[in-house]
Amino acid sequence: MRRVAKLSAACIASAALALSATACGSTSSDNDSSSSSSDSKGLKIGLAFDVGGRGDHSFNDSAARGADKAKKEFGAELKELTAKTSDTEADREQRLSDLAEAGYNPIIGVGYAYAASMTKVAAKYPKTNFGIVDSVVDAKNVDSITFTEEQGSYLAGVAAALKTKKDHVGFIGGVDVPLIKKFEAGYVQGVKDTNAKIKVDTQYLSHGSDTSGFASPDKGKEAAQGMLDKGADVIYSAAGSSGNGAIEAVAGVKGAWAIGVDSDQYNIPGLAKYKNSILTSVVKNVDLGVYDLIKSVKDGDPKTGTNTYALKDNGVSLSTSGGFIDDIQGKLDEAKKKIADGDIKVKTTP
Repeated sequence: MRRVAKLSAACIASAALALSATACGSTSSDNDSSSSSSDSKGLKIGLAFDVGGRGDHSFNDSAARGADKAKKEFGAELKELTAKTSDTEADREQRLSDLAEAGYNPIIGVGYAYAASMTKVAAKYPKTNFGIVDSVVDAKNVDSITFTEEQGSYLAGVAAALKTKKDHVGFIGGVDVPLIKKFEAGYVQGVKDTNAKIKVDTQYLSHGSDTSGFASPDKGKEAAQGMLDKGADVIYSAAGSSGNGAIEAVAGVKGAWAIGVDSDQYNIPGLAKYKNSILTSVVKNVDLGVYDLIKSVKDGDPKTGTNTYALKDNGVSLSTSGGFIDDIQGKLDEAKKKIADGDIKVKTTP
């Protein structure tokens, strides 16, 4: 029967995926958090993480929360594969293809680095639904999940300007690419709009195709320490797990503040000992975008096209955990309203 044939093919493909993940150990890690199911109609979610993967306390963990929520609510299976900093385009393409061959649907690429590979793989598997975070892939079966990072970062800049005691702040970017430039642009504009006299130091940890800047806490710590030594007392990092190192460095300096990114890093258990130095975090609700796509596939009406999560829709926001920005909340709310109303146009490039 047709159903039996389809189930057998899925089983064979699943075995192939397991072998492929083992064989490609040098370029990807296989974090299999799938729950077994004998129902051939069950939802099977494929999650291809960016470097750092689950446990980065930031970007990837936000995506993971969305997938975990869907897995729990819908009784779905979840397969996770994680990129390495040494990945080639062929590695990313193979990772997505393996998930598609094994019957996972939807398949979500967490990070802009999957754009080229998803363009190819989505064309090969037109009946599979794909999602990509932080990039746009023009295909009928792809949901491009984007965010107004610059808007959340603008608010972070306002907060930094109002909290600095030395009129000197810093920005650390993981990789010098257009996406992270959006974080820098919004932050610097927010600082300067609040107080044009404040000095802003900027540093990137890696460039171009070298994505190590997103997964090198030691580099983040060194960069932050350098800024602190030069007099900065508020440092915002948009650098994946590298930002954890920056937070550690800031926590070692009395009166200095770190600003987290993507997740509410004040509430991340792995950063608990530094939380009293985390002023706020620019929360990017990747979990919402991931969950929305999975739910749409389950409901039989998959999201496609470009879906942007903006500040006015709480797609991005500033966390208030710890109460450290309570005293300036009125000014932050005022800036947020001006952005939502279009009175403030936030730049996307520095």
